[in-house]
Amino acid sequence: MQTLVNIFLVFFIFESIGAAPITDTIIYDSEFYDIPLGELPHPFVYDENEQSDQLETETGTALPSIIQESYSSAPLTEEPEEEASTPKLIDGSSAQGSGVLGPQTQDGLPTCLLCTCLGTTVYCDDHELDAVPPLPKNTMYFYSRYNRIRKISRNDFANLNNLKRIDLTANFISEIHEDAFQRLPQLQELVLRDNRIRQLPELPSTLTFIDVSKNRLGRKGIRNEAFKDLHELQHLYITDNNLDHIPLPLPESLQALHLQNNNIQEMHEDTFCKMKDFTYVRRALEDIRLDGNPINLSKTPYAYMCLPRLPVGNLI
Repeated sequence: MQTLVNIFLVFFIFESIGAAPITDTIIYDSEFYDIPLGELPHPFVYDENEQSDQLETETGTALPSIIQESYSSAPLTEEPEEEASTPKLIDGSSAQGSGVLGPQTQDGLPTCLLCTCLGTTVYCDDHELDAVPPLPKNTMYFYSRYNRIRKISRNDFANLNNLKRIDLTANFISEIHEDAFQRLPQLQELVLRDNRIRQLPELPSTLTFIDVSKNRLGRKGIRNEAFKDLHELQHLYITDNNLDHIPLPLPESLQALHLQNNNIQEMHEDTFCKMKDFTYVRRALEDIRLDGNPINLSKTPYAYMCLPRLPVGNLI
């Protein structure tokens, strides 16, 4: 049996060799061995840069063909340097003339260097100023509190057509020119409290808020009908001024009237209301302060009939 198996294996091996395909013998032509490499029919050129590019393309993220073309075809151009912008003042004007920090003060310093300018607001608080500094033209809000300003001249606020608020609290102001505020077409809020003012100047009709508390207006410091034409006035504060009367007439727009700590001793029945018109109601005026005055409010009950709330003050 073993003999038959061996015969079969030998037969199978011979059959496999006979069925294998015959391949052409590779002949190495020795005639090219002596030819220089550059003269071969299809020379193989080794480019180190090309090989490195191929490796980078394989390992990295390939750029789209459109982007590759744009990188390769677009010429390199130097971008022009941006011109330095001209510094602007808060009023939008250039720095030429008055300087980037605003107009010059009497001390030779620009206003926005001596004070603080933020947008259209100028803060000059507590700088020991003895006069109002020249302001940029587009100033809307001006604060110069706790200084030593003694006088408001006619041209201190000239040409400031956008000025809306002036706050000169706690200075030494005793004199204000008659037209100091009259030429301000948009002035809405005027704060002059804690000064030495003896006479109020002409006031623009655009005012909505006035605070002249803690001054020295006395009996003659407020002219007759000083607030009559201020049709937009809503808050009027005249506390601590030694007033002996309520300044009349008061505009219908008024919402708050503070007259504390004065010397007001009497009130008429038509001070706030219209005695001939019992249907008249003054709804806007809700806040009246008369406390600290030598007046007995209970003596004139009809003076408050048109008001939504009774004034605050002595009733005995």
